[in-house]
Amino acid sequence: MSWFGALCDDDYEFLGVPDPRLASSWDHCRDLVLRAERNGFDNILLPSGYALGIDTTAFAAAIAALTTRIRLLAAVRVGESWPPQLARQLATLDQVAGGRLTVNIISSELPGEVLDGEARYARTVEAMHILRTLLRGEAVSHRGAFWQLEVEAPRICRERRRCPPFYFGGLSEGAREAAAQGADVYLMWPDTLPAVRALVADLRARAARHGRALRFGYRVHVVVRETEAEARTAAARLLSRLDAATGAAIRAKSLDSRSAGVAAQAALRETADAEGYAEEFLWTGIGRARSGCGAAIVGDPDQVLGKLRQYQAEGIEAFILSGYPHHAECDLFARYVLPRLAHGGLAGG
Repeated sequence: MSWFGALCDDDYEFLGVPDPRLASSWDHCRDLVLRAERNGFDNILLPSGYALGIDTTAFAAAIAALTTRIRLLAAVRVGESWPPQLARQLATLDQVAGGRLTVNIISSELPGEVLDGEARYARTVEAMHILRTLLRGEAVSHRGAFWQLEVEAPRICRERRRCPPFYFGGLSEGAREAAAQGADVYLMWPDTLPAVRALVADLRARAARHGRALRFGYRVHVVVRETEAEARTAAARLLSRLDAATGAAIRAKSLDSRSAGVAAQAALRETADAEGYAEEFLWTGIGRARSGCGAAIVGDPDQVLGKLRQYQAEGIEAFILSGYPHHAECDLFARYVLPRLAHGGLAGG
């Protein structure tokens, strides 16, 4: 069970209304991670955005020295890095964290670069192969379309000889194939239970064709209160100061605003009922004010717990949760739901 570190200026009391007190900063994001560790979460996602917020790698190194138990799911933008250098950074982070590092691979472009999806994902597959080889302490002899390398593993990689698990997400054909070839955990955004079931089946089959097996994670927001009515009221309050133009502008400025995953989140909103629910307890209102993960589990403690268990029955093993404001919802989920879940670090990760 993971929480979310709002490194990319993604913390609000009212969606679409920036609050200087919640802007990404060392102090604010540090306090979020320390709160999640105190509350018993197993991992924390440290996201990465090119223009927004603060640098993930630098933050991860600093927070690793201040935490003792929680794992750090650091997002790395592989299109902006030279893989041998990134491998050394990750091995160093893992050493600082005492083996608590996990890695969210982002199939990014260089600022100003435009690659079609097929090429970008092909480059990401190469990057994951190079990183995994070096992080296992092995030399790389690689002749690909994007990198041609003959390098020894850096000393720190040879010392660690451990590749942290790679989380990776995306809905397009290229993204699914990249996950099947190079990821350890396929991370999906919210969707209906039938859609989750179909996606898990598809990715399992793709991985099997490459002689591999995938595990599955689910990234979703949460709004939990003592009663369902209170939860629905809290969800509606999040949107109470958002106008349609502001929401559209927020969604449009995201670098991934045209991705297949974002399109799927928009389609989920379009199929929702008048109150924004795509299925029982799955509310799509958050997607009106952000690109990417755009839905929340909304309900009382029993309803939220039941929804999570439904996803577990479909094969989901890792959850990355968040809520607005992130510190307040972290406390509420830890009070009402987390103690009732058997959880811990993802086995083997």
